[in-house]
Amino acid sequence: MELPINAMDPAVDPDRRWRHLLGKLRFRHLQLLANVHARGSLHAAAEAMHLTQPSLSKALAEVEAAFGFPLFERSPRGLTATADGRLVLDSATLLLAELAHLHRSTLAQPASAVLRLGMPSFVAQAHVPAVVAQLAAVAPLLRLQLREARVPALVQALLDGQLDALITSYAVEISQAGAGLCFEKLHDSTVAVIAPPGHPLARRARLAWAALLDERWILPDLGTTLRRWVDEVFAQSGQLAPAPWIESSNPITNLRLVAAGQGLSAVPAELLSQPGFAGQVAQLALPARLGRGPVSLVYRSGAVNPRVALLRQALGLAAREPGPGR
Repeated sequence: MELPINAMDPAVDPDRRWRHLLGKLRFRHLQLLANVHARGSLHAAAEAMHLTQPSLSKALAEVEAAFGFPLFERSPRGLTATADGRLVLDSATLLLAELAHLHRSTLAQPASAVLRLGMPSFVAQAHVPAVVAQLAAVAPLLRLQLREARVPALVQALLDGQLDALITSYAVEISQAGAGLCFEKLHDSTVAVIAPPGHPLARRARLAWAALLDERWILPDLGTTLRRWVDEVFAQSGQLAPAPWIESSNPITNLRLVAAGQGLSAVPAELLSQPGFAGQVAQLALPARLGRGPVSLVYRSGAVNPRVALLRQALGLAAREPGPGR
């Protein structure tokens, strides 16, 4: 039997510290940390967990002793996570989410692993059938839970452990969160400028960007990558980009609005070949393309997630070494 150690002593062997932490820490301790952080006080956290404040205070002291450093700063206003504490809390959130996911998976009949995959709607429209077919070939017993949402919400869900991976176009939100993520490029996505099939501009073999200035535009929000590309290409032609009369960040909605004759738009080119969309709009013949960006598999760095490993294999990425950053 190992003698008790002082986890705060830097001279203690790291492996021994790890064994000490493993022997002391329990999932209920992670739940305790999450509750204290969310509520900002021992009193509120104790009420939420149906504990007395002294017993919770004692448990928190034991957890901090196990880690070997303070996780919260105490002040008259309550408890605030330290820098080290925020790192622990991020990992605790992931572990609790993974435990909840494991519980739900084992409740299924028959019990099976569930891959939680996020995609923006336009990527889902273009890629879900192929991804499902590839997964079925590699892991026929794996179940798929698909979440469609805007990229910021998907990135946050991935960081919080609610999703295993994303298949998405690159976006500012991913760049800002990129330190804890791995990216593997699948292919480049190009952008098409579209008009209703009967629009006069659709019949012209060559167009200048200046010819589009007086048209009604349907564009995504300011700050999105695609909107920035539109602004840049007009600036390169010496013009200010027109202000959109409709702002919508869903490319599928924008394509349908164009098909209904409501203006011009710019959408991912792969949408134009999807069933139900082919022939609904016309792609304009412009001299300069809008920027292109990668569609990538994105997942958390760190320990290997076996469900992500199966997804990488299905996508033909298993032989590549993933790397952090873009």
